[in-house]
Amino acid sequence: MPDAYALDSEIPSATRPIAALRQALNEVLFGQGELIDLVLCGVIARGHVLLEGLPGLGKTELVKGLSKALNLTTRRVQFTPDLLPGDITGNPVLQEVDGRREFVFQPGPIFTNLLLADEINRASPKTQSALLEAMQERRVTVLGQTHTLPDPFFVLATQNPIELEGTYPLPEAQVDRFLFKLEVLRNSAETLAKIVSHRELGVEPVVPAITTREEFAHIQQTARRIFLPEIVADYIARIVDATHPGQSKASEGVRYGASPRAALSLASAAKARALMHGRPNASFEDVQALAPAVLNHRVLLDYTARMDGRSSAGIVKAILAEVPVQNLATPRTLKEAA
Repeated sequence: MPDAYALDSEIPSATRPIAALRQALNEVLFGQGELIDLVLCGVIARGHVLLEGLPGLGKTELVKGLSKALNLTTRRVQFTPDLLPGDITGNPVLQEVDGRREFVFQPGPIFTNLLLADEINRASPKTQSALLEAMQERRVTVLGQTHTLPDPFFVLATQNPIELEGTYPLPEAQVDRFLFKLEVLRNSAETLAKIVSHRELGVEPVVPAITTREEFAHIQQTARRIFLPEIVADYIARIVDATHPGQSKASEGVRYGASPRAALSLASAAKARALMHGRPNASFEDVQALAPAVLNHRVLLDYTARMDGRSSAGIVKAILAEVPVQNLATPRTLKEAA
């Protein structure tokens, strides 16, 4: 729990730069306002974001634009089948130190504020697993030595749909470490016309630096101090519990439900969204708006449900419709009247 909750007077100092970030990113990726809001919400909540979509939809440009707007150190790793774990985390190199030869750790590209993991599902599962400790604990262990990553640290990853050739499904443990999994959809004809009129092939859009590291850290700290009412926390708990088999009608066909990490993720994201909307407290609306992005990739279906054409997104939607926002018993007088 925070030492002190955010005051109404503190909110504008955070919402003004957030609005400027939103405006800058809307000039990078046209017609994707909802996606941009979710990405901003994810990084403000100190989470990692996975973007899935076909090649050429602007996933990488969005992440690069975000890194410029936040004015943070950024590294990009292009994931390929021959990439090794040490290519990401770093490797010990034999060097001469004080007249002796010993191994000295050389940090890899993961030692940055924002890591762009491009086409993450084209690397082997062994290489993908190199990110597990970094994404959860913000540190890397190599040859028994632990190295702390810079603060803040985010992984913004892009992946192609698993039906495409040369892709590997991400391990469930790694997918669970992403706060959001967002689908990048194709553009409308109107948006395509705007892209053609305002973009040149091979030319990156100019993105100004909106915040400094200190300003962005202040935004994150303010988000952590947003008040989460007990009744909203109870709603989050009941939604996550309902994703497990036998806990709700909608969970029929679910093999594994969402983890406690999902509940914590949904709470953090709800507070970040409340701040983005200029409110000092999270609400049911925040939870309902973010539950699909937090839970869709954490609900695993059994074989029968997949064969019947059911989807995790459909089950999460049904759970939101089934679980009431308030877990209150009906007063006796109303029961008698009924």
